[in-house]
Amino acid sequence: MPEEPAAEHSDVPAVGLPADPESVARAICLRLLTGRPRTRAELAGELRRQGVPDDTATAVLDRFGEVGLVDDAAFAQQWVHSRHVSRGLARKALAAELRRRGVDDALAGPAVAALDDDDEERRARQLVRRRMLELGSVEQVTAARRLVAMLGRKGYPKELADGVVRAVLAEHGVFVEPDG
Repeated sequence: MPEEPAAEHSDVPAVGLPADPESVARAICLRLLTGRPRTRAELAGELRRQGVPDDTATAVLDRFGEVGLVDDAAFAQQWVHSRHVSRGLARKALAAELRRRGVDDALAGPAVAALDDDDEERRARQLVRRRMLELGSVEQVTAARRLVAMLGRKGYPKELADGVVRAVLAEHGVFVEPDG
């Protein structure tokens, strides 16, 4: 078999030779960002796990930030909207999720604050109405407790959860105190 001549001006490293750390870091970040938006902290953690030197990771992440591929403020706004609509999470739960994803409180705060009390109450009512359909044969006091607990797990304050559950139950002719 004849040997093929080596490419003299290739951007791709020859097989078996290690790529430079910056190229590796860029490739890792681009692969991760292809699936969904990521926070800077998530990308930094993966680069660390892959053995990319910290100074290289910082340089690549800074550049990705400059060109808008990594934007924690935009990530936080999108995350808050998406999770509030799809999962019904309240501000408290959303702030905790953003914190776990490494979004700085200074960036997460404005995104979470974009939801106001009316937004939370409206979404809580929707959640309770939908869940009530599943609790049709459950005793009323038990159903009320379960509904309040469901809202609590989604980060709604107890006072709001109690009030919403009482109001929605009253719409259906059921008058119980959800907390007992």
